[in-house]
Amino acid sequence: MLTVIRWVFGITFWVLVGAVFHYTLPQVDIVRVTDTYEKRQDIGENAWFWAQADIGTDGTLANRDVFFIQTRRAKGDVMVYRNEDTGWSWPPYFKFDTSNLQAEAADARSTADAPQYYAVKHYGWRNEFFTIFPNAISLRPVEGPDASKGIPYLNIFILALFGAVVYGIWVRWRRFRMARIDPTLEAIEDDFAEKSSAVTRWLGTWRKK
Repeated sequence: MLTVIRWVFGITFWVLVGAVFHYTLPQVDIVRVTDTYEKRQDIGENAWFWAQADIGTDGTLANRDVFFIQTRRAKGDVMVYRNEDTGWSWPPYFKFDTSNLQAEAADARSTADAPQYYAVKHYGWRNEFFTIFPNAISLRPVEGPDASKGIPYLNIFILALFGAVVYGIWVRWRRFRMARIDPTLEAIEDDFAEKSSAVTRWLGTWRKK
C-alpha cells in the first residue's frame, strides 16, 4: 500500500512539474494576424491565468481593458492571444511593451488573399471553457507558413539546469538515506524481529503447559 501511495504521489508531482514548465516556457507559433482589438475583461476565478494591467496603471482592478491579437495558424485554425505586461512578476519575461506590441500586431494584419506570416512567441494555454488565452511576448516576420520556429535554446537550457539540480538533490538524498535512514530502519526491523521472536517463544512455553 505504501508503495502505491509513493507511486501516485510521484506521478502527481511530476505531472504538476511538467504542467508548470509547459505553461511558463516560451513557445512559437507561425500565424497570420487577422485583427487586433481591446476588450473590457472581468478577471474572476481564472485570475491565475491573467498577467496584470500595464505597468504604471492600477493593476489591482478585477475589471480592466485587455489587448487581444486574433490570428490564424499556418494550418488554418484560429488562435487568439492576450497581450499583457508581465512586469517583474511570474513568469519572469519582464515584458513592459504591451502597447508597442499591439501596434506592431495591428500593422501586421493581412488577408487570406495576400497573407503575411509572423512568428509569435508566447507562453500559456488556450482554453475556451475557462476563458484562458496565451500571452503574446513578441512578434517577428517570417518568410511563410513553413518557416522554421528556431531552436528553443532557452527551453533547453532551463530544462537541462532543472535536470541537473534534480539529479544533484537525488544523489545527495540517496547518500543520506543509505548512511542514516536505511541503517536506522534496519535496526528497527531487527529489534522488532527479536522482540517478536521472544514473544513467540514465551507463547510457546504456555502451549507446553
